[in-house]
Amino acid sequence: MVSDFVTLRKAGVNYKGLCPFHDDTTPSFVVSPSKGLCKCFACGEGGNVVNFIMKHEQLTYPDALRWLAKRYGIEIEERELTAEEKQAQSDRESMIALNEWACKWFNTTLLDRSAGDSIGLQYFRSRSIRDDFIQRFQLGYAPPRRTALATEAAKAGYQEKYILSTGLCFKRDNGELMDRYSGRVIFPWHNVSGRVVAFGGRLLDARTKGVQQKYVNSPESELYHKDRELYGLFQAKKAISREGCVYMVEGYTDVIAMHQCGIENVVANSGTALSTHQIRLLHRFTDNIILLYDGDEAGIHAAMRGTDMLLEAGMNIRILILPDGDDPDSYAAKHGAEALKHQVKNGHTDVIQFLATQLLQGVTDPVKRSEAISHIIQSISYIPDPIKREAYIHDCVNRLHIKEETLIERLNQCIKNRRNRPSRPATASNSQPPAAASNTQKPADASNNQPTPAIPAASSTQLITLETFIIEVIIRHGEVIIFSDVETADGQKISLNIPQYVDYDLSLDGIEFQTPLYNEILQEALAHSGDAEWKAGDYFTRHPNHEIALLATNMMQRQYTLTPRLAIDYDAERLRSQIIHLILDLKIEHHRQKLAEIRQLMMQAEGDLNTILPLMKQQQEIQQHIATLAKEVGK
Repeated sequence: MVSDFVTLRKAGVNYKGLCPFHDDTTPSFVVSPSKGLCKCFACGEGGNVVNFIMKHEQLTYPDALRWLAKRYGIEIEERELTAEEKQAQSDRESMIALNEWACKWFNTTLLDRSAGDSIGLQYFRSRSIRDDFIQRFQLGYAPPRRTALATEAAKAGYQEKYILSTGLCFKRDNGELMDRYSGRVIFPWHNVSGRVVAFGGRLLDARTKGVQQKYVNSPESELYHKDRELYGLFQAKKAISREGCVYMVEGYTDVIAMHQCGIENVVANSGTALSTHQIRLLHRFTDNIILLYDGDEAGIHAAMRGTDMLLEAGMNIRILILPDGDDPDSYAAKHGAEALKHQVKNGHTDVIQFLATQLLQGVTDPVKRSEAISHIIQSISYIPDPIKREAYIHDCVNRLHIKEETLIERLNQCIKNRRNRPSRPATASNSQPPAAASNTQKPADASNNQPTPAIPAASSTQLITLETFIIEVIIRHGEVIIFSDVETADGQKISLNIPQYVDYDLSLDGIEFQTPLYNEILQEALAHSGDAEWKAGDYFTRHPNHEIALLATNMMQRQYTLTPRLAIDYDAERLRSQIIHLILDLKIEHHRQKLAEIRQLMMQAEGDLNTILPLMKQQQEIQQHIATLAKEVGK
């Protein structure tokens, strides 16, 4: 099936070709028919056939299965729908069909000069939008006669209830249907699958004088929720995956201007506040986002709005502010496509550097400077990755000339305060950074009642490395029994496979993985441990979560990932020894991290014996525990 998309050549027992997911010049994409897996050894993408279709066609797991079934004539048995569900599905399909018809009608009206509506085409010409991009984005024009679309839709056989529910028309008090977009140029909204779900209509330049609302967008409907869609995502999704990042701009014409410059990995939220739904949608394609806004005050404010939500979602953010108050559309018109392309590729800065520049520029008052620094640290506190937070704190130490201990103390306070507040709303506000529950917070049923540290010790890197080794053992050999006839407290004898033993042993010390994805993998492995035919490698490489499937594929295909001492072997006895040592090493690193936290608290106590003495006792107990674990490792 992969050969339908990639030209493959025989290479031993496998096949090789140019990777479809990045600009590959030498064949680095390997397909293993015997294993049913593929992998690019340059960019790392790969997985089974479903993962390949999900990535190549940018589909969800169920949609990828339907795609494959349709391609090969396989009938999928799905649950019988209720009468209500069938009606809802029918209504939705009717609305989509009407929107598709309207999109073509708007586009035909735009291009039909004999209809006398070429004024719409002149608008796009004035914005330097080429004909091929008019067709790519299916741009259109609604004639000024207020009943034109309603009349034509009725002639085409579409029912009034769908004409109203899509928002194409509204009804006057006298019962007459009126076109919502009459006299406007039309920008259709496509969902991620390419279906038309909404429209945006803009007044022509000659009519905008003194008008507050230049744009009219489709109202909320069963098809369209403005906080769940991004303009241009359908046209951009493959480029986003290929380039590994996405540009976020403000308007329709900004998206099209970027495309005309050869930059296709761009979407717009069209002036609305960024929502968690939109962030999750982008997260399916990339972790990297570049916010590109006007250089005026409103553009700078827009760039700062929603950054905390993006950081909390684990996105890597850079910001680009165009000079002279320009947006991408106007900048390209003034300076040309190549100048815009150069500016976009080279002019962006890291989000924390941007915040520091904007908030501290020209600030000399100590109180205002303190408030600005607190704002920056609060943004850093939203980052879920402790290593990334630590890196940003070190950068702020050099940039702001503030002691690291002071910044860490403020960071921990931000995290603590946010945990005690209600979770944030689904959409970013324009005011102060909203409160949110930190992603680093442990579940309520975690056996470790100590708060998760905001900045772990330097051993965090080693912790994550050890966690990765343990997860690799689980993925490759999770079904292997490593302990037989273990006697429980009530006298029963049980057997433990690898994930069961990992969960049991870590729970003794109240430890869970720092990496949320690893906790998810462990819990799923536990859930399937009792299945007779369950194979961890097969299960995780075919997982519907693309991130898990890709991780599992990489781990299954690596032959040498651990040091010789930890080299993975299929022998149960060796696996038992390796997993025991890995867990002991993980526990030692956790306790070393606790020691670092205690030392930090003792430094902050500044000679307060009532605080220091209990901490010294804890320090001694942990040191003794580390010594005991170290002896176990040495056995």
